[in-house]
Amino acid sequence: MSSSKSTTPRRLQLPDPRAAVTNDLIIQQIERGSRVLDLGCGDAELLARLQSEHQCDVLGVEYDENAFVQAIERGIPILQVDLNEGLDTLPSQSFDYAVLSQTLQQIRRPMELLHEIFRVARRAIVVVPNFGHWRVRLQVGLLGRVPVTDNLPYEWYESPNIHFLSMLDFRELAGRGNFRIVKEIPIIGTRAVDRAWHANLRAHCAMYVLERAETGAEANLRETQGE
Repeated sequence: MSSSKSTTPRRLQLPDPRAAVTNDLIIQQIERGSRVLDLGCGDAELLARLQSEHQCDVLGVEYDENAFVQAIERGIPILQVDLNEGLDTLPSQSFDYAVLSQTLQQIRRPMELLHEIFRVARRAIVVVPNFGHWRVRLQVGLLGRVPVTDNLPYEWYESPNIHFLSMLDFRELAGRGNFRIVKEIPIIGTRAVDRAWHANLRAHCAMYVLERAETGAEANLRETQGE
């Protein structure tokens, strides 16, 4: 009997055990009436809340077939796009915010996607797992095993994650990109803790509000215009 592999698109989003916390936190960063793009939106629960509670103009991007259908059933406008292929279908500067929650670590070329985000959006809100958490370090250091935790529930052979970063790594990434960190909020357990003590050791994940960094030419123009 011959067998064939399924061609159903797979989801590029890590199920987030702290989704309610992160969704609340993301919503707090977004002004009412904003144009919001959610990349890897899953079933579009966040976008539905932004639309109903914040009167935002929203658009989702999701690759997984089941999640795509669920978003449509919610009445959310959505595109079925593989984020690894870029954002060429989206016009420049068409959104105020782009959200990338628990997705960046699954993208083949994260820096390229982040650069492309700032072509289409003014600001980005990114949530990533923190592989610098003490439980991750303990499992690697003492047990010599790839970590499995409540926030990283996959065995190595079935994990969707292909990049492993800590909060320190993300700060370094921002220093090399075309964007800067406006706000960093560690999420410890089920609480967002601003300026947490030893955050890279304690945070399960972190949220970043990013904006495009000003180029030298733009800074000179602003100074010339007296802004």
